[in-house]
Amino acid sequence: MTFYVPDMSCASCVAKIEKAFDDGSAVVNLADKQVQVAGSLSADDAIARIASAGYRAELVVDAREAAAQKQLNDKKEYRTRMIEAALGLGLGIPLMLWGLAGGEMMINSPSLQLGWGIVGVITGILLVTTGKHFYQGMWRALKVGSSNMDTLIVLGTTTAWLYSMLVVLFPQYFPASTRHVYFEASVMILGLINLGHALELRARGKTSEAVQKLIGMQSTTAIRVTAKGDEEVEISALRIGDRLRLKPGARVALDGSVESGSSALDESMLTGEPVPVMKHSGDSLSAGTVNGNGVLVYRVTALAGDTKLAKIISLVQQAQTSKMPIGRLTDKIAAYFVPVVVVIALLSSVIWYLAGPAPALSHALVVLTSVLIIACPCALGLATPMSIMVSVGRAAQMGVLVKNGEALQTASKVDTVVLDKTGTVTLGKPQVTDMLVLNQVIGEALDETALLQAIGSLEQHSEHPLASAMVARAKEAGITLQEPEQFDNHQGRGITGEINGARWAIGNAKLMQQQSVTGLEGVEPQLANWASAGKTPVYVALNGQLAGMIAISDPVKEDAAEAIAVLKKQGIRVVMLTGDNEKTARAVAAMVGIDEVIANVLPDEKQAQVLKLKSEGRIVAMVGDGINDAPALVSADVGIAMGSGTEVAIESADFTLLSHKLTTLGDALALSRATMANIKQNLFGAFIYNTLGIPVAAGVLFPLTGILLSPVVAGAAMALSSLTVVTNANRLKVVKLR
Repeated sequence: MTFYVPDMSCASCVAKIEKAFDDGSAVVNLADKQVQVAGSLSADDAIARIASAGYRAELVVDAREAAAQKQLNDKKEYRTRMIEAALGLGLGIPLMLWGLAGGEMMINSPSLQLGWGIVGVITGILLVTTGKHFYQGMWRALKVGSSNMDTLIVLGTTTAWLYSMLVVLFPQYFPASTRHVYFEASVMILGLINLGHALELRARGKTSEAVQKLIGMQSTTAIRVTAKGDEEVEISALRIGDRLRLKPGARVALDGSVESGSSALDESMLTGEPVPVMKHSGDSLSAGTVNGNGVLVYRVTALAGDTKLAKIISLVQQAQTSKMPIGRLTDKIAAYFVPVVVVIALLSSVIWYLAGPAPALSHALVVLTSVLIIACPCALGLATPMSIMVSVGRAAQMGVLVKNGEALQTASKVDTVVLDKTGTVTLGKPQVTDMLVLNQVIGEALDETALLQAIGSLEQHSEHPLASAMVARAKEAGITLQEPEQFDNHQGRGITGEINGARWAIGNAKLMQQQSVTGLEGVEPQLANWASAGKTPVYVALNGQLAGMIAISDPVKEDAAEAIAVLKKQGIRVVMLTGDNEKTARAVAAMVGIDEVIANVLPDEKQAQVLKLKSEGRIVAMVGDGINDAPALVSADVGIAMGSGTEVAIESADFTLLSHKLTTLGDALALSRATMANIKQNLFGAFIYNTLGIPVAAGVLFPLTGILLSPVVAGAAMALSSLTVVTNANRLKVVKLR
């Protein structure tokens, strides 16, 4: 379940909400003001727990509706904050200029008492109107016995105003040198913070643009084909199996399979590839893709919540909400930050009052206000989630799905990339190129047709990528396939089965050895020729004797060589790991520039090879697309699945490359490094700001400079720090990856 929590404002809010879910079932995203809750809790229980931390929450039922509502809320809040900022600064700036121009700001006559009394009433009204949300936030926190950023702002501004009002009302109780008023500081601070929040809100909206665009690609209506004719219906009214008409320029409403017609579709929103893809009868369509000039009729295969687009949106949102190890450290610090700051502020002001120069009381007040204001941990709380949001969004636009923030952090350290061959380095669309029939060793007549019929009949039950190529060849020859009497799959080796009482074995050399097949000696020259051309040999045995061989070639991806060159340029070690034979694997590796090849490996051996590389101290990314790659993907530090691969591989992976282009792999790793650099910049800025800001506000530089930091400057610095973090995070949208 996802909840929208509009009142979250700083890192201490995150810590309090996560503490309310002490079982670890909640993940909080400050950047998007969302809380994701997993487990057996009901929505009401989750809302109650968030309320116990002092925050109101709304359950997100429809992502599209929630996104639209959030945009409206953000626009409304932006306008409100800008009005509040204008009011605060509209009064604060003239008052500050009055003081700078030499105007009297000390209460030493009845007329000044009256004048500043009127100003005090006006600033008091502004305090509770333009600062209303800060007071509400502090009150919510106090009700549950905690504190937050609002606590610091309210304490700082209200202290300055109260002190000034007491000076105006009872000047006789204050030493003459301390009768200074700070009304301009109160309203200026609120004006600057509100302005900072408005600008931050605007910049923050840009961080979630990628998800907003994806959500905007979901259709609300579709044209259903019925016996009575075409009718426009709501998406919610559709069922699996319904026939829909896709007109030129229209967006695909739901995932489906083309029944009739042909057209080129723009799938760039899914894959990042701009070239339209031709679709014919039997081809699959993905929701959100855009039709070209043709007309298609397709049958619905998935409802709104189960489309590929819906899953992508869900994955992106989960990844944006996820935590990085570096972010968890920040949250722990922030949990104790506000109470510690309040103690530091009180101690500093007491020291200034007891031991500081005259006017001690005024100095103590300035220090108290400045420390409380400058210490707000907004920037600290936004440093990590903002960068994750922008990075995950940019990755999605590139055609890369990131499962979680932790994977993003680990990917930044990858120094070894292990690539599967079929479907990763190659297109994964193998074709039969050569056939060799050894009918002279069988003792019975066997021609190419009989061999193809046996191969096709058995391979139609196999899920191996090469099986489809052999079945396709048999069907192209117009051969009728039979149902085998027996079928066995030998993982990583091949298949065996019986047809009409004859025992067949189809697979690699390991299967032939396992089945004790004879007649393998005379085919070595042919094997060498095929291997040098990068073709994979498949042995076919009948009743224990070699009956023939098939050569299968899988074309290398056009950008594979460029992708490998990019990885090498990044200083990454590239290894090809494949179940194919060594000669074929090395021939393919030579074509794309891979120097290190590990061939003839079974699925469990792939996993063992990955673990071996890890044991050498390497940070390993495994890239694969098949069921047999799943164990290796899970065992690698970062598992990367090709989007064209199986569901099992994609589920097992930390990253999914939706594009067929292998160059996106280098881009994804470069983006992860850029993200970590960006987060470190944000954290460094936030930590330095708070680490240096608090002592400066406390007056450590006063003995050297004779100047105390003005609370107004502290307010401006606090607002600027958050804006800087958000702006810096948005640089990830345009950072060069290659």
